[in-house]
Amino acid sequence: MEIHTLGVVGAGQMGAGIAQVAATNGVRVIMNDMNDEFVKKGRQRIVDNLNRLVEKRRFSETERRQTLDRISVSSDLRHMATADFVVEAASENEQIKFKLFQELDDICREHVILASNTSSIPIGRIAAATRRPDRVIGMHFMNPVPMMQLVEIIRGLATSDETYDTTRLLTEKLAKTPVLANDFPGFIANRILLPMINEAIYCVYHGVGDCEAIDTVMKLGMNHPMGPLALADLIGLDTCLAIMETLHKGLGDPKYRPCPLLRQYVEAGWLGRKSGRGFYTYN
Repeated sequence: MEIHTLGVVGAGQMGAGIAQVAATNGVRVIMNDMNDEFVKKGRQRIVDNLNRLVEKRRFSETERRQTLDRISVSSDLRHMATADFVVEAASENEQIKFKLFQELDDICREHVILASNTSSIPIGRIAAATRRPDRVIGMHFMNPVPMMQLVEIIRGLATSDETYDTTRLLTEKLAKTPVLANDFPGFIANRILLPMINEAIYCVYHGVGDCEAIDTVMKLGMNHPMGPLALADLIGLDTCLAIMETLHKGLGDPKYRPCPLLRQYVEAGWLGRKSGRGFYTYN
């Protein structure tokens, strides 16, 4: 099935990144969020990203204009009725996602595939909120979307071969590399990554080292491009906590228990880069 118009629900960092990548690769996009302010911020994020690419001469002014012309924005979810494929990129919260998928199931045409950019919630549970579980799939982009090559594709128990094939081809059309993961909490990427980040937070909590020391060890000793605490701030500490809670609840193993310090930071509103403070302070 040819995808001409992609619906993106959520205009935050991930949603705006997905919209930008799709429009850059010739796909028309409808980007939606719950109110006009969020949509406006999401579009401005894309404008700023494209302006930087033009300044660095990675993009021409014509390409910038054509990319923006392919993106329309809306705060009315009913506009997803014209999309050929929809990617949900809302907050990592089960109830929010279940409600969105129920609404999208009513709004979107019968053949339309509904994909979730969830980073940890099992796809089968999301699919169960719809009447089209065979056309529900996980499409987990990495952050920041325009820079990262990987898209983790997750099939639920009911996901059809046709849905998977269409999603894989769309991923390749967006110049990304698809990798298939089975439907377990956290999938592959966050099943490995988040426990490492959580353990780094435990090291801070237990006084094994300060944030700079821990990140420096992982960068220089393990050749990681970014330390785990700086990465947690980039991901968002609220998202890290939500993923760890999904792993802990879904797998039932105490090794996935979120560090109390992580929970304390989130409760204090220290969410990382997006709030100006996490394990580091940002201006």
